[in-house]
Amino acid sequence: MNDMNSKEGTFSTKALLLLLFFYLLYSWLYYIAVYTSLGLIEERGILGLFSISGYWRSSGMQYLLFFLGSIIPWSIVFKIMRKSPLYYRIPVLVVVSAVTIYVLRLIQYGVDDSLGWNRLDGAEAVWDLYIPALFFSVQFGVFFGYEHYKEVQRKLKLEGELRQTALKSELAAIKAQLNPHFLYNVFNSINASIPPAQEKTRKMIVELSDMFRYQLMASKKELVPLKAELDFVSKYLSLEKVRFKERMDSSINVNEELFQEKVPPMLLQPLVENAIKHGISKSIKGGNVTISVKKKEKGLSFEISDTGAGVKDKSLLFKKGIGLSNTRLRLEKMYNSTLEITDNHPSGLKVKFSI
Repeated sequence: MNDMNSKEGTFSTKALLLLLFFYLLYSWLYYIAVYTSLGLIEERGILGLFSISGYWRSSGMQYLLFFLGSIIPWSIVFKIMRKSPLYYRIPVLVVVSAVTIYVLRLIQYGVDDSLGWNRLDGAEAVWDLYIPALFFSVQFGVFFGYEHYKEVQRKLKLEGELRQTALKSELAAIKAQLNPHFLYNVFNSINASIPPAQEKTRKMIVELSDMFRYQLMASKKELVPLKAELDFVSKYLSLEKVRFKERMDSSINVNEELFQEKVPPMLLQPLVENAIKHGISKSIKGGNVTISVKKKEKGLSFEISDTGAGVKDKSLLFKKGIGLSNTRLRLEKMYNSTLEITDNHPSGLKVKFSI
């Protein structure tokens, strides 16, 4: 997150410097055009082109106002509203730019009149609205184009990462390929060989078999009912409960009316596993794992929290194993969403996302 903010800050600085250079260049070109068209070269000589006072009165102050004024719509549309849809941003840009340009002309004319400088008057004054509007259109058109270019590059990079992840998963599946019926038979054979007195062990094997069956089914489907995903996670938690005993508790808070909502399979298990691995297992006293799903206006909101040891550098979580990284890529690709990892209180982590 800090790297992202740093990049945005760098882009802001570069954009402002580019704007300043743009207006300085065209203000000087405008001054040269006026100076030569009025025949001042013959009257004052070529050195008059480098007169600071002449440049300032002719175009310098006006174009500096253009530059300062353009920062206002740029800040609103490309900073504050950068995540808003384009059909909101463009009308806002038009309105804010129009108001800004009109106010700039009032300021410019006020300064010109107070200092006794020449300025356009009557019908010709429309040029002092048209020219800044033209410059604003060009510069913001370039910024929108650059923004679109960066978004396309981001998507291409994301697609490349997804292809690499899919290839690794495919290779892993080929290496680990087994006949499902053989595994079912092995589970049944082991279950049958266990004495009736060890009912707890029998139950664990049945849950493990069900988990394998769900994983196999999930590999063939894009979406599954939320209830099926929660049942799978519940079996996983019950197996981990046997391992951690009283050091771990868990709860699932989901209204039954959401059970038939469709979600990607195997979406929650890596996040729950992360909570147990980096939170519960590293805490002497253990902790709780809570899964919450709520209905939102535009979809579902998920939260997986634990009260374990917590993690200081959360960026390292995406470098330890592939579970979290794959989940983040799936969310970005399928829903343009992302994982939000924050501290839980009094301890542990919270992982949130929406689809």
